[in-house]
Amino acid sequence: MKAWQVTSHGEPADVMSLAEVDTPDPGERQVTVRVRATALNFPDVLLARGQYQIRPPLPFTPGIEVCGEVLAAGSGVKGFAPGDRVIGTPALPHGGLAEVAVLDATDTFAAPEALDDAAASAMHIAYQTAWFGLHRRANLHAGQTLLVHAGAGGVGSAAVQLGKAAGARVIAVVGGADKVKVATDLGADVVIDRRESDLSAALKNATGRHGADVIFDPVGGAAYDASTKCVAFEGRILIVGFASGTIPAPMLAHALVKNYSIVGLHWGLYRKYDSVAINRVHRELSAMAADGIVAPLVSDKLSLGEAPAGLAKLAAGETVGRLVVTP
Repeated sequence: MKAWQVTSHGEPADVMSLAEVDTPDPGERQVTVRVRATALNFPDVLLARGQYQIRPPLPFTPGIEVCGEVLAAGSGVKGFAPGDRVIGTPALPHGGLAEVAVLDATDTFAAPEALDDAAASAMHIAYQTAWFGLHRRANLHAGQTLLVHAGAGGVGSAAVQLGKAAGARVIAVVGGADKVKVATDLGADVVIDRRESDLSAALKNATGRHGADVIFDPVGGAAYDASTKCVAFEGRILIVGFASGTIPAPMLAHALVKNYSIVGLHWGLYRKYDSVAINRVHRELSAMAADGIVAPLVSDKLSLGEAPAGLAKLAAGETVGRLVVTP
């Protein structure tokens, strides 16, 4: 089968090669799937650079979010059989940028029937991350103000949709006029183009005297700094990632005197500590997709050969919504 392999650490376009490799067999409590679609994620870029929390041995195939058809199930697998359409997170080194991937059964879920393959592949990680961040970690309530950085991106667009579904007033920060339209179409009440205005001043104006109750930040850097200037009394700044490349060094004295919380989110840990909640949220999200409440934003579909170029665009912050590879 064909599979992209990272052979050394560096930028994806420099260290990935398309190779013919043996088709993997499922191990105990694993399934193999014929990949129908793989949504690209920023962690795929970090994996290629060797900067992610997990560092699989070289060579490995990236691609951490797939929709596929079960080909075979290993011993101990219950609930999945050949022919089932599923989504999930592949077990590296057999990632989704290949014709066949391997998934642990515990990381495999029935694909939402309402979504096509590309949209289904883009729902799992982003929407689970946004749901756990907004509801489990930040305790978002109807009527509160939610500020979402990178509101036209993959996880940001999910947070905008889920924030609106929760009854929040949603402010989205984006970079560029095209992304302003995307965030507006997603339902954001206010959209700020950080390239066209002073971000801190614009956020203060948009949040008013009350401030933002919940701030969803997958960017870090200047976005985090601006957030601290508009967070509400008892507000929560949700740390989701550092797409800017700059990890903030928060001034804890400032958090003390303004009485706000800095809340970390590592969704992957729920796979270890609360898989029951992940399954429950998957069912809830699937129902929301069936009702048209959420719909993953797939901006482009790429061939398998275009995967490194797609990851390069993602790393440069040039994407809207999700790029999906369809082998």
